[in-house]
Amino acid sequence: MGCNHDCSSCGSNCSGQESLIEELNQLSKVNKVIAVVSGKGGVGKSLLTSLLAVTFNRRGKKTAILDADITGPSVPKAFGMTDKAMGTEAGILPAITETGIEMMSINLLLKEETDPVVWRSPMIVGTVKQFWTDVIWNDVDYMFVDMPPGTGDIPLTVFQSLPVDGIIVVASPQELVGMIVEKAVKMAEMMNVPILGLVENMSYFTCPDCGKKHSVFGDSHIEEIAAKHDTRVLAKLPIDPELAQKIDSGQAEAFEGNYLNEAADMIEELLAE
Repeated sequence: MGCNHDCSSCGSNCSGQESLIEELNQLSKVNKVIAVVSGKGGVGKSLLTSLLAVTFNRRGKKTAILDADITGPSVPKAFGMTDKAMGTEAGILPAITETGIEMMSINLLLKEETDPVVWRSPMIVGTVKQFWTDVIWNDVDYMFVDMPPGTGDIPLTVFQSLPVDGIIVVASPQELVGMIVEKAVKMAEMMNVPILGLVENMSYFTCPDCGKKHSVFGDSHIEEIAAKHDTRVLAKLPIDPELAQKIDSGQAEAFEGNYLNEAADMIEELLAE
């Protein structure tokens, strides 16, 4: 009802609409695409994206990160990336981290990493599509897409233009954040994108002296949200000063924690079904 037949501006996923999935570069191969999302900023999407790529890479999987947060890119800094992405006649070559993770971010194309991206929405949307269509992704097992906050143009573009196999929703313990996270969950449901599960970041802090866990930001509501939407909690990440130091210093691959091992098991099982 009220359809103007312009699918590019529509959030509905009606059965009769033409597929809007963009084609990969002919030299690329990507097996699974997982988007990391949340309804607001500052909850740890880039952190989780980085840790997931590192975790799966350590398992012998070829991993890649597509940084779809065009106006707030932070993934390259977490890996200490200073090399720029290079262009060829065949396409754009992604930057490669020390352990072999392929990466494409707007910060890998800017002259200075602190240069702001002051673009209107159509140009931002076009750039995200180009990261999928123009980059030569080399036989990737798992691609993780670091999404900007909210439920606007970029999430809609990714859900419609990329063959997303599932999303992971990031939350923090505050009740207000839980309400906002539900918006992201409901958007995925509207778009018929599978929800692999939820991850709660900053869930607790373990006292280094007594070993007791403290809920710094209040009691967790993640289990309630997961049950409400018939999904699962993949992991609860603690406040870890060592992890923060590694990320801030560009050493994401040097962090030895294994917080996401069980989550990786569940993700592999879900995507194998």
